Amino acid sequence: MTVFRLTRATTLSAEKAWRRVTDWRAHAARVPLTSVTGVVSGGAAAGPPSSGQRAAFTEGTVFTVRTGVGRVGVDDPMEVVCWTPPAAGRPGRCRLVKRGNVVKGWAEIEVLPTRAGPDAGCVVVWTEELSLRPLPRLLDPLVAQVGRVVFGRALDGALRSPAEDN
Repeated sequence: MTVFRLTRATTLSAEKAWRRVTDWRAHAARVPLTSVTGVVSGGAAAGPPSSGQRAAFTEGTVFTVRTGVGRVGVDDPMEVVCWTPPAAGRPGRCRLVKRGNVVKGWAEIEVLPTRAGPDAGCVVVWTEELSLRPLPRLLDPLVAQVGRVVFGRALDGALRSPAEDN
């Protein structure tokens, strides 16, 4: 397994940054050939959100991110095991555990407020432990580098995209 960390400072409020960086469908949309499927929340299947509405992903939500074309691809099933949105100056924290046979590990997103008021800002820290079976450990540095690029682009896009502020 390899671990990598991404840190981004933004002028967004912690609450707004949280909404953006925990929108899994928007993340998937920024990664080529990737989509979110099979969402189960609270024991019930959750269909796609209606136009302009954001899906509710909270603790206990299980979903799969699929990357591929047609039948050829990789499923990355994961579960939200911690969901603590930021509030009243308190940091937000979300932890996902990857439950697949090919993709293993976890991801943790922290949103740390830096200021309050109209000039609010925050720091977003994304830490990921990732293992891709059957790749040998020798390739961990390459997996980490690719992870930093792919997740970094998705994170950067989320933090600058005003369309997800609903």
